[in-house]
Amino acid sequence: MTKTIGFIGLGAMGAGMAGSLRRAGHQLQVFDVRREVADAFAAQGGLACASPAEAARGADVVVSVVVNAAQTESVLFGEGGCAAAMSPGAVFIMCSTVDPNWSAALEQRLQALGLGYLDAPISGGAAKAASGQMTMMTSGLPSAYERCGDLLDAMAAKVYRLGDQAGAGSKVKIINQLLAGVHIAAAAEAMALGLREGVKAEALYEVITNSAGNSWMFENRMAHVLAADYTPLSAVDIFVKDLGLVLDTARASKFPLPLSSTAHQMFMQASTAGFGREDDSAVIKIFPGIELPTKPESTS
Repeated sequence: MTKTIGFIGLGAMGAGMAGSLRRAGHQLQVFDVRREVADAFAAQGGLACASPAEAARGADVVVSVVVNAAQTESVLFGEGGCAAAMSPGAVFIMCSTVDPNWSAALEQRLQALGLGYLDAPISGGAAKAASGQMTMMTSGLPSAYERCGDLLDAMAAKVYRLGDQAGAGSKVKIINQLLAGVHIAAAAEAMALGLREGVKAEALYEVITNSAGNSWMFENRMAHVLAADYTPLSAVDIFVKDLGLVLDTARASKFPLPLSSTAHQMFMQASTAGFGREDDSAVIKIFPGIELPTKPESTS
């Protein structure tokens, strides 16, 4: 059944997700703070809107793919926010990485307004989002799933239903981010040591990616280092935020996370050194006394 969907946030992940919903035959009303991005999307099908409220008006479901809780709060309740414009019974799907307790509280706030809510953080990267192959970690009331379960399946290859109230999805997502952040930091440390010891970066990459020490993050992120390409697919500052959420969650129950703490400090150091908006593989730049690969000079 064709649905009208308000879609907010057409960044690296959001654009692909919105494209998957459009391919599935749904009507998209899209908003992004960069109007030209919304216009470009709508040129291929859909309606570009001037505010979250406009995108949400008349929609069965609103999907939000913004950076954090503060931006989600603004999307919902700020000037031109969508909460007041959503139809009774419509569902808000929140795909950001946030504090699980904040997500649970948001569910209560939206229920009081007669709106449904799904806690639905995402993982997989831009390429998997674009092909509808990403992962969603979801939780919420059965009534919310009834309204939008088909949309989740259109956006993601794997949709995990982790509980009947908000918060469970966000808990699993921050644990995923714990591993992702620690793996990137460890991959950078390994490559940095190899460079310090005079091992050729390409040879080290080839051996590790075919050995037991490999990880998905080593294989993916150290390829960025070899190419000297720090164009942000996921930025250093994302892991400053996400590992901060991990540590805040653990601190509340006095649970020790020594590896997460160290990785967080590494990303903080990289951000403070001016690399916050670069790709998260730029955490390797904090290591002293190494010569990183450079881009080959153009022959043209």
